[in-house]
Amino acid sequence: MKHSSDTNLFVLLVVMLMVAMSGCILRPHGPMDFAGGTRVVLADYQGSDPTGTPPGVAGADLVARGEYLARAADCIGCHTTSRGKPFAGGQAFKLPVGTLYSTNITPDKETGIGEWTDDEFVKAMHEGIDRNGTRLYPAFPYSAYTLLTRNDVLAIKAYLFSLKPVHDRPPENDMSFPFNQRYLMWFWNVLYNPAQRFQPNIDRAPAWNRGAYVVEALGHCGECHTPRTLLQGLDAGKKFGGTMIDGWKAYNMTPDRQSGIGAWSDDELAEYLSSGHADGRSTAAGPMGLVLNNSLRFLTRDDIQAMVAYLRTAPPIHDKTDLAIAQKRPSTTPSGVRTRSPHRLAGNDEDLGLRVFEGACASCHDWDGSGAQSPYAALIGNRTVNDPTGINLTQVILHGASLQSQQGDMFMPAFGTRYSDAEIAAVVNYVTGRFGASASTVTPDQVAKRRKEK
Repeated sequence: MKHSSDTNLFVLLVVMLMVAMSGCILRPHGPMDFAGGTRVVLADYQGSDPTGTPPGVAGADLVARGEYLARAADCIGCHTTSRGKPFAGGQAFKLPVGTLYSTNITPDKETGIGEWTDDEFVKAMHEGIDRNGTRLYPAFPYSAYTLLTRNDVLAIKAYLFSLKPVHDRPPENDMSFPFNQRYLMWFWNVLYNPAQRFQPNIDRAPAWNRGAYVVEALGHCGECHTPRTLLQGLDAGKKFGGTMIDGWKAYNMTPDRQSGIGAWSDDELAEYLSSGHADGRSTAAGPMGLVLNNSLRFLTRDDIQAMVAYLRTAPPIHDKTDLAIAQKRPSTTPSGVRTRSPHRLAGNDEDLGLRVFEGACASCHDWDGSGAQSPYAALIGNRTVNDPTGINLTQVILHGASLQSQQGDMFMPAFGTRYSDAEIAAVVNYVTGRFGASASTVTPDQVAKRRKEK
């Protein structure tokens, strides 16, 4: 049995080595290669420095600059559990090959990073290697953070070291063989870690370069919005094309007009990135809602606009199986008037969906989908409602949503414990049929599966 395992491991190593060797030749050098142009090292760039913090923050002390950068990098999102203390780690990442837990990055000297030197912290951020020489798994997005300047990494460290230490040791990782062999990450790094600092593009505007730094190095947006290869690296050919994350759809954010954000105006996209909502387009929920709450809402307006400028230049990806953004604007009806869905549903699903909508949804979303309480509750034109898979709509009904914005906290309660799988499937199909481009065909079995993905 041991001989068989050794043989399998040897074969795996040979295959990964062959893939790595071919990857060195075929893979692009970095995430901004799609833009063409000429890139130079930062020291040779004649324009305004696209790294660091924006002008309004640049004059602050090191800790304040680090706080801004840590928020832009959304460090708290992965290193804090729903009921845990900030940055104390323990967040579970469930993968097909096991479960990873985020580390404690408070300055506690025993369970955190309190004993880490500057060089050790930089090595972890740039190379994915901890202070003991152990290779980290790429659930920690060091292949994005490697683009950060050393000064920005050390500013983040200064901020983390200013926090109150939390003595809390996260659970041990539980990965199956051979994926628990961390040295195999060397091969992964050859393929997917560009291992270089950010290089500005002299053929692009200063705002584009700043946007590239915020999106790629700090925000690591592709980690959620780009599909992955068999070896769990980002698929450069499908950059920002959308994928699944924690049971939710991370939507296509390329400039494609039908399945991406190409039909959005710059103002709409900027408003969504800064507040989590754009009228007639979308309202953030799920993992994206958390990114808004923890990170994006703290960015300056200039940084948000720089992100827009950069995202506009990504290669458009059209996915015929994705939602149709040629969103239907159904005729409105007076408040309180019941109408039947323009898209007929099977059997008694429509009547059941209508009853659930009446009992749970109409008071906030209104009968015409305009949003009785707030524009954030509007259904008309909403991207989630126009997705015929009904995935995110199912999730938000099951688990609820919350956003923190300048207009105040927006909250939708979870209805998973109040309604059965059949009732939730029926109301999802009713809402997409009445307010979206086409009715979804969500089944009770699919709802039952979604319940388990939280």
